[in-house]
Amino acid sequence: MSNPQKQGFLATVKDYLTTVDHKKIAILYLIFGGLFFAMGGIEAMLIRIQLAVPNNDFVTAGLFNEIITMHGTTMIFLAAMPLLFAFMNATVPLQIGARDVAFPFLNALGLWLFVFGGIFLNLSWLLGGAPDAGWTSYASLSLDSPGHGIDFYALGLQISGAGTLIAGINFLATIINMRAPGMTYMRMPLMTWTTFVASALIVFAFPPLTIGIFLLIFDRMFGTGFFVVSQGGNTIIWEHLFWIFGHPEVYILILPAFGIFSEIFSTFARKRLFGYSAMVFATVLIGFLGFMVWAHHMFTVGLGPTANAIFAVATMAIAVPTGVKIFNWLATVWGGSIELTTPMIYAMLFIPSFVMGGVTGVMQASAPADYQYHDSYFIVAHFHYVIVGGVVFALLAGLHFYWPIMFGTMLNEKLGKLSAWLFIIGFHLTFLIQHFLGLFGMPRRVYTYLPGNGYEIPNLVSTIGAIMMAIAVIILLINIIMTLVKNERVGRDPWGDGRTLEWSLPIPVPFYNFAQTPLIRGLDAFWIEKKENNGQMMPAESLGDIHMPNNTILPFIQALGLFVAAFGALYFADGKEWALDAVANLPEKPWAVFVLIIGLAITAGAMIARSLIDDHGYYVKKEEVLDIERGLK
Repeated sequence: MSNPQKQGFLATVKDYLTTVDHKKIAILYLIFGGLFFAMGGIEAMLIRIQLAVPNNDFVTAGLFNEIITMHGTTMIFLAAMPLLFAFMNATVPLQIGARDVAFPFLNALGLWLFVFGGIFLNLSWLLGGAPDAGWTSYASLSLDSPGHGIDFYALGLQISGAGTLIAGINFLATIINMRAPGMTYMRMPLMTWTTFVASALIVFAFPPLTIGIFLLIFDRMFGTGFFVVSQGGNTIIWEHLFWIFGHPEVYILILPAFGIFSEIFSTFARKRLFGYSAMVFATVLIGFLGFMVWAHHMFTVGLGPTANAIFAVATMAIAVPTGVKIFNWLATVWGGSIELTTPMIYAMLFIPSFVMGGVTGVMQASAPADYQYHDSYFIVAHFHYVIVGGVVFALLAGLHFYWPIMFGTMLNEKLGKLSAWLFIIGFHLTFLIQHFLGLFGMPRRVYTYLPGNGYEIPNLVSTIGAIMMAIAVIILLINIIMTLVKNERVGRDPWGDGRTLEWSLPIPVPFYNFAQTPLIRGLDAFWIEKKENNGQMMPAESLGDIHMPNNTILPFIQALGLFVAAFGALYFADGKEWALDAVANLPEKPWAVFVLIIGLAITAGAMIARSLIDDHGYYVKKEEVLDIERGLK
């Protein structure tokens, strides 16, 4: 097994295209998720430039709809989730003492499905216009949307959503089956626990979205009438299917973020996490209650007072376990020997930011009040406080915190702190004032506004804040480039206060992770061994040959096949008299069905190849393991 750092460029590319190693897959998730994050950020900046002054004509109304749709869709599906998967892949197998995830092949397949789905969705900009029905794509809007924007949305999300579902099943199987001896459920780090619950949520939440998008594709591709009211369909069904996925999705994003912060708080407060068992219980309870609140997005639809009351109570109840977490984090920090590193700055300022987002959430949980807040900028402010103040803060904190494990170097702390403070101040400047914009009556999704309504100064302030956040991200990019160029290597446990197993390994982490599966003697396994055994993990097995999976190009080919097939599906209904008005008037494309068949054939061929080829992996000999271990120390 060669080290890719000593290979040529093409060899490295080949290595990453064929890899099934969770650490390299984590890096690929980070790269592609980062690219989509940058694209979503550029879209956000275009929105804020357009709204900076009244009667602005920077972009047209139609283009504005496309930008807000793509901003929301990109940030949720193609940036936040993949970046969280990057940290899950990088840390969870190491935290539980495993050599890899349960299904390395599926891990690679999930990654490439996300990549190709994301590329397909963004190709809409170049091929006739992006989706324009909002990130929720409500059926009445999406079925009437002319051209192929919505088809790009539906097919792209279907492909990347399959990747997410695969990843969720994989992490569940990994955490249940591959924990090291002594790693009981109540000894698992919080990062692993939150990944476990988030993965369970993925398994239950993504199928409703898959079904909803499947029906939408059929309505647009084959002229069925699931959501077409004139044909006896029902558009409200789309809202239910979307939000049965959509609200658990918030917890799929925020729970791993809670996990990252839990690790950061205990590391830099140099204390065991306060109330560990209560934190675990709260995580599970949030996961459970997350499925009981979806209709709070639909208070104004007309479900009736009984349904509204039930969902209002459930929405208020979910604030309780979140509150438990907040108090436990505060208690962890209280009396701790705090070191204000860049991750810790994000973590400390996450608490007030997230609490503010939570409080406005409880305000909206009251159905009568929601009639006033609904579809105003108050809602925009609320969910950005939760998603940016919770998830994005965690991603930026996790990037600094886990960078040494992933790349073997440390990001510059001075630049990191500058970027953190700029981002946090810019964030509050952008979104705090939007609460008041909403209370003043400014509706969301409007592309311009008239002067004299009190919207001018708040919108200008909001845009200035967004520019500060953009500068902070640029400083972060400079920091990353400088770090990669300098390439100053760090050793084991670079923060000096690591508590969990991933910090016990040498850096760079060997491709087999652990030469010997460690024996876990309690919570914060590495911290225990630091105190009692000079930081050396006790092995649970004797040193022997290590079985590893072979690299394979098949996951990439499977995902590529679906990418090709999606183009056939996209143009299938063009010019057909039975199709929806949105595509019936377009010129017919007789080649579409052949592209669809070719794409599906590529995927099926790769699946058959996978079934027929007996790939038993390979063994790393005991002697080779010893040589590698000596070289790393």
